[in-house]
Parts: sequence; C-alpha cells; structure tokens
Amino acid sequence: MSDDERLRRWRLVLGGEGAEGTGVTLAGVDKGMDEALAALYRDGGGEGGSGRSAGLGGSAPKVARWLGDIRQYFPSTVVQVMQADAIERLNLTRLLVEPEMLEAVEPDVHLVGTLLSLNKVMPDKARTTARMVVAKVVAELERRVAQRTRAAVTGAVNRAARINRPRHRDIDWNRTIRANLKHYQAEHRTVVPERLIGYGRQTRSVQRDVVLCVDQSGSMAASVVYSGVFAAVLASMKCLRTSLVVFDTAVVDLTDQLHDPVEVLFGTQLGGGTDINRAIAYCQGLITRPRDSIFILISDLYEGGVRAEMLRRVATMKAAGVQVIVLLALSDEGQPAYDHSNASALAAMGVPSFACTPDAFPELMAAAIERRDLQPVIEKLGR
Repeated sequence: MSDDERLRRWRLVLGGEGAEGTGVTLAGVDKGMDEALAALYRDGGGEGGSGRSAGLGGSAPKVARWLGDIRQYFPSTVVQVMQADAIERLNLTRLLVEPEMLEAVEPDVHLVGTLLSLNKVMPDKARTTARMVVAKVVAELERRVAQRTRAAVTGAVNRAARINRPRHRDIDWNRTIRANLKHYQAEHRTVVPERLIGYGRQTRSVQRDVVLCVDQSGSMAASVVYSGVFAAVLASMKCLRTSLVVFDTAVVDLTDQLHDPVEVLFGTQLGGGTDINRAIAYCQGLITRPRDSIFILISDLYEGGVRAEMLRRVATMKAAGVQVIVLLALSDEGQPAYDHSNASALAAMGVPSFACTPDAFPELMAAAIERRDLQPVIEKLGR
C-alpha cells in the first residue's frame, strides 16, 4: 500500500478537516463517504463535540437522502449497521413512520423489529410502505430457511414413522442391527435379525403437533421475526400441526394467519410486560396428543407473572410426555441476556434452555421430532 493510500484511509477514519495532520483533502466519492460518516459518527453521538459535526438534524427528507447516500457508498452489510446506529444514536425512530424514509432504508431483520414496534402508532400513509419493507425481508428469510427446514423435518418424520415389515430399500440398518445384537451368530460372524426396522415413507397424516410460544417483549424483536417465518414454513407441512402463540401480558393466537407470515408479524405487538405463565396455560389447552407434541417456548424467561405456577405447568407438560424446549433467542445474535434462575430451574427438570440461530433451527426441529438427544445441537451452537 502506498503512503498516499495509507494517508487517505487515515483521513477517512479520523474525519474532520484537520484530520490529525494527514494533510489530505478529499473529493468526489471520498468526500461523500466522509460526509455520510460524519453525519452519524460525530463525537458525542449527535450531541456535538470537537470531531465529526455534520449531523442529520430532525428532517425526514434529509435523513432519507442520507440513507440513499450510504447505500451508494457502502455494501449492504455496512449499511444495515449504520442504519441501526442511526436509529439508536440519533433517535430516528419517529421518522420511520414517514414513507420517504421507509423507501430509502435497506430492509433487514432489525429494521422489521423496529417497524413492528411502531405498528400501532404508524399513520395509514406509512403502513403500506412498511408492509412492503417487511414483505421484502420475509421473502428473503423464507428463501434462506424454507428448503432446509422442509427437508430436515420431512426426513425426521419419515425416520420417526418406522415400520417393522419394511421393503428392503426401506430398512434402517443401523437401528435393525442395534435391535438384534442379541442374535449375533459367532460362528457366522454376523447378526441374524428377527425384527426388521424400516423408515416410514410418504407419510400423509399429521405426525407431530408443534406449538411455538413466542415472547414479544421489546428485547425479543429479532426472535419474533424469525419465529413468524419459521412458523409459517412449518404450518405449510401436512405432516405437522403447527400453532403460533405470541404473548406479553396478554396472549394472542396467530395460528389462523400462518398462511401469510407478513400478516403474522403485523399481528404482533412488540414491547410491554411479560406473563409467561399465562401464555403456557393457554398453550396447554392446545395440546391434545402430549406424546406427539413439541412445545417450544421462545423467551428470555424474565417472568412478570407467577413464577412457581409457570414452572409447575412446564413440569406437568413434561410429565405428560410433551417434548419441551426453551429457546432464549432465535436470532443471529450472540448469547442474549436472560433470567438465569428460571433457566436453571428448567434445566433441573430436564428442559434445555439455549439460544438458537436460524441456521440451526431446522436441525433442532429434526432432532426434536425424532426425540433424539438435543445436546449435540446445543454443543454445536456453543462453538
């Protein structure tokens, strides 16, 4: 790298006309990039100071132009970070109800979460544009997760629906051998199976009931978005009966909207308190086949309701044969903040509580359907 290029980069990093003595004068694209960065990352996060000082002010058209600028100068991954920083540092949330702003943003999961939190105060003129933004993100997420989820779940259902008189091509040799080890013939050095175990094929009936119970408190925004998309994908599979319940201090059943994940997301209301016990009580009423049911609670476990009752309900479901899983988050983020006391209490009764990424969720569902040990999935997530 030449000395001139090195000084140019330092000038962009440091900002300000003085640029700490670099002596570099920016022009063209470099000047545009510098002004876009200065508008957001001036000293004090928009409160003034001696460094970058352009500022975005409070004008929606001005912010919309800035959003257009950063999309011109930076890749989409950087744009998403800058958008999130702008909303937080410069308090631009209220401007997101302006259609001009919404048309300029780079859609992503976190932006969808912000829009959903504004849903109830958003004027009609902005709601149509907001739905277009949300729909674009949902479509991208579905492309990312739908095929893998359907493949993993279908395979797991077929493996779980085993038959004892399979055709040769349907024999599950690993399980057949394990089930017939007592029939090992030493003189022939082989196992003579008395019982064949095979995969069930082309299962058309409902094999598992899945209940997703999602905390819609403000800290769970990304998890709500991913949960809505996954619930819609699972609901499209005839081998599963999928229910989606969201809650804060109230409980809302969105199952009848799962044909349209955008409608599902606009049916949520991010923010407010949390009553996990009340939500679980409602979900218990949805479970009619305990031993064929998977209950997935997606929550940071900060309980505003009756903690002892919440734990008792989980224990009751587990004793009845329901497979209970707690996801502290369903998002691309790292380890979330959560109630360690409640997580420990659940772990003591054999209920795993862990954060899950969207990419790992199909494997998790497959393991749950087959009632396999979830520990390998959890360990993989922890790496």
